[in-house]
Amino acid sequence: MTQDSSSAQSRTVSVDDTGVRRRLADGSEEAVTWSELSSVMVRVIPDGPWNEDVFFMLVGTDGKGTAVPSGDPAADALIERLQALPGFDNEKFIEAMTTDADQAYVVWESGQN
Repeated sequence: MTQDSSSAQSRTVSVDDTGVRRRLADGSEEAVTWSELSSVMVRVIPDGPWNEDVFFMLVGTDGKGTAVPSGDPAADALIERLQALPGFDNEKFIEAMTTDADQAYVVWESGQN
């Protein structure tokens, strides 16, 4: 089944003390809690400048998670929380945010500090 890109777009993203929740336009929800977060990636897709090309991929211990576009209004709050994680790789994060390479950068993994 192919997903229509409009159905995968965020309606709202919330970042709080519990974790990150992304409600999609189709009404479904993706979420990951801070306590179950196992890795964070910055996924760069050279599709800009007109389309969203950087996503924060948050993966939980159950393999589920969410992807937050860097242009989302909640992205600044998310970045602040991610940078506070013990062992967060700021150098790799900056590299990911300033490249147009088509790749994923792992900027944090649980137990890697």
